[in-house]
Amino acid sequence: MIDNIDDFRALDPFFRIIEEGLRGYTDGEHFFDLLAEDVIVDFVITVPGYPRHIAGRQSLIELYRGYGATFRLDRCYDLRMHYSQPTSTVVLEYSSAGKVVGTGYPYSNRYISVVTIKDRKVAAWRDYLDPLRVFAALEGRPFEGDADDEG
Repeated sequence: MIDNIDDFRALDPFFRIIEEGLRGYTDGEHFFDLLAEDVIVDFVITVPGYPRHIAGRQSLIELYRGYGATFRLDRCYDLRMHYSQPTSTVVLEYSSAGKVVGTGYPYSNRYISVVTIKDRKVAAWRDYLDPLRVFAALEGRPFEGDADDEG
């Protein structure tokens, strides 16, 4: 299925936290195995130039193949899961920390992923992140909201 899994090492912490969050609801070993062939992924809140709609597992694989050229995640953490049996939906809240590949500048973000399960595979995924955190990291400046996060 995956030509070169090493192309995705920068996303390993993301894969592991999603696998943990969907354990018991989906079948498959690796993140990509959890996805239906015809999965629909919508990046609802994202950054300019990033695709907002992806159709198909292979298309998502190719999109994620390039992630490591920009960011490398060191960890994903603070997982919270909310499951709705009537809608077969899992809402995952989580955070990430890593670095901008070209500069080594710190990068962190928070996410909400709304995942619809059908036949024990991810059929649909709606993803939300904070684009201002992406801009700050790429511009090599602290994210101003981080001071509010300490507590």
